[in-house]
Amino acid sequence: MAESNLLSRLDGLVSRFEEVGTLIADPAVIADMKRFVRLNKEYRDLEKIVATRTEYVNVLNGIQEAKILLDTEQDPDMRDMAREELEACNSRIPSLEEEIKLLLVPADTQDEKNAIVEIRGGTGGDEAAIFAGDLYRMYVKYCEGKGWKVEVTSYTEGTSGGFKEIIFTVTGEGVYGILKYESGVHRVQRIPQTETQGRVHTSAATVAVLPEAEEFDVEIKESDIRTDIFCASGHGGQSVNTTYSAIRLVHIPTGITVQCQDEKSQLKNKAKAMVELRTRIYNMEYQKYLDEIASKRKTMVSSGDRSAKIRTYNYPQGRITDHRINYTIYNLSAFMDGDIQDCINHLTVAENAERLKESEL
Repeated sequence: MAESNLLSRLDGLVSRFEEVGTLIADPAVIADMKRFVRLNKEYRDLEKIVATRTEYVNVLNGIQEAKILLDTEQDPDMRDMAREELEACNSRIPSLEEEIKLLLVPADTQDEKNAIVEIRGGTGGDEAAIFAGDLYRMYVKYCEGKGWKVEVTSYTEGTSGGFKEIIFTVTGEGVYGILKYESGVHRVQRIPQTETQGRVHTSAATVAVLPEAEEFDVEIKESDIRTDIFCASGHGGQSVNTTYSAIRLVHIPTGITVQCQDEKSQLKNKAKAMVELRTRIYNMEYQKYLDEIASKRKTMVSSGDRSAKIRTYNYPQGRITDHRINYTIYNLSAFMDGDIQDCINHLTVAENAERLKESEL
């Protein structure tokens, strides 16, 4: 893309950035919470573009100034400095232009949201539940390293350990945009703890990552919800098992059911369950968008079709393979300890390349 064309597109966004900056200080906008939040998000996104544009203009000016110096300056030291400046600026231009092009491609508006993650043991019986537990531990370790907060909403333990199902919320900066690549079927190849013959078995667990819906994202009528209260089961001590604190919410129009039993307080469990219910209702509509982009982006096949096999964990070989981008590494123990950032980075780069191709910038 020509420099002038790129700058002309950026100039229009600078005007919008200034306009949004004025709007979010307007008392009438502040009073409209839904609009205020949306404009604040737009302001933060535009702020990144404006900052990159400023750097781009400075680099272009640096090139011009260095060329003028080389044409007019006689002093050898000054000419050497000008050459160094010209070389540094010219080398920075390609990466800056790629960065700008990517910023100009509309991002998924859900990426900045928190996430609700559900892991379910799939084929493989007890071993699948154990593997689901291993995946949960892997994500907890990863989230801890990122400084994110993990809160369990509900779980059903496996008979030999792990979880038949576990649902948890991850809170932090840009959580969904990072964890969304984890949605899909995760396959494990190893000798199960329950295997007496020493044979390698293949089992699977499914992971679904949903962007957490905020209150203004979806409106739910109280009259559309049936609330069931019951005693929690599982770990938590006497108070959890004997107090009617667990909550089940049923959204009558859609039939969506969620429950929370993690807290001792009925009110806290209901608040958590409401967040999950909003998210599941919101995601019925969001799934249509995912289905649409799944046909275009191989990195997002997992979100468009959550039955798709995305990754294999081969214990005998110590190998991890992500099938979407043909990514293979041999550090399985570190990976299962939460060292998954490199794989996510590769998926992000692949998706960004596909987004640029789609935009034809």
